[in-house]
Amino acid sequence: MRVVLQKVLWAKVEVGGEMLGEIGPGLCLLVGVSREDTLEDVRFMANKIPNLRVFPDDEGKLNLSLMDVKGSILAVSQFTLFGDCSKGRRPSFLGAAPPDMANRLFEEFLDELRRSKIDVQTGRFQTHMKVSLCNDGPVTLIIDSKEVLNK
Repeated sequence: MRVVLQKVLWAKVEVGGEMLGEIGPGLCLLVGVSREDTLEDVRFMANKIPNLRVFPDDEGKLNLSLMDVKGSILAVSQFTLFGDCSKGRRPSFLGAAPPDMANRLFEEFLDELRRSKIDVQTGRFQTHMKVSLCNDGPVTLIIDSKEVLNK
């Protein structure tokens, strides 16, 4: 599982002019699921992300987590995070999970986050979405569960 995490002042996602999810301060997550991902990857990410210290304390140091600041999450499924651009000019998406598997693991990821009492908003799986956000800091991180779990 691969996530591009951005600390935001606000974020929202629309489909066909309909607002599906909107948050104030928190994290915008672009979430990719690979063919090799399992529930272990989901649980690792759902535990890691809300506890990352990416929010400033009173001294301006990044010492607080999403849980500490009681922020929200906007999570958007994005299979293109597993695009392979190493050959030719058209990315290959063979590393991305098939839609049924990706949707199941993405939904489990959302459920795990919600079990932690986090306000989680999302878009609509397998649709063309418009994501808008105001990156704060900017703080942007890329987290790949396989880089940690396979070490």
